[in-house]
Amino acid sequence: MASVRMTVAVAKVLRVFLEDASQPRYGYELMQVTGFPSGKLYPIVARLQAAGWLIKEQEDIDPSVVGRPPRRMYRLSPDGIQTARLELAALSEQLRPPAEGVQGILRPEGGAL
Repeated sequence: MASVRMTVAVAKVLRVFLEDASQPRYGYELMQVTGFPSGKLYPIVARLQAAGWLIKEQEDIDPSVVGRPPRRMYRLSPDGIQTARLELAALSEQLRPPAEGVQGILRPEGGAL
């Protein structure tokens, strides 16, 4: 599996998939949940798919019965589930504030804490 640059947007999409990793998601649903427009969402989905994190499937329906074309469904691959959990945990650890009294707290130049 290839690595994917972990941005806040990528993390947000992965969290949606990890809410129920067995449930496939489709694009419009992902747009509604994340609040991302298609121009932001689909490049993320494409990168995750190209890296092997996502599997793309076509919905198995009869368009004439349902009255719409079949949806493209996405779900995390087994390796994608594991990798996404590890990457989100690492990101969470990086964003966690330092413990009380630990050096490295950011402050304005010349400012006191």
